[in-house]
Amino acid sequence: MAIKNFSVRIDEEMLHKLHKVADYEGRSANGEILILIREAIKEYERNMG
Repeated sequence: MAIKNFSVRIDEEMLHKLHKVADYEGRSANGEILILIREAIKEYERNMG
């Protein structure tokens, strides 16, 4: 599986909150984003097939 870069625009307050959540979970912000994306895809696939 190839790793691709993906840029996202995020406001400063949301980024700060993301870092707090990631720190609490023991992850980097990037790692936390990947977890959230995977969970969203899993939920979508469960609901939509």
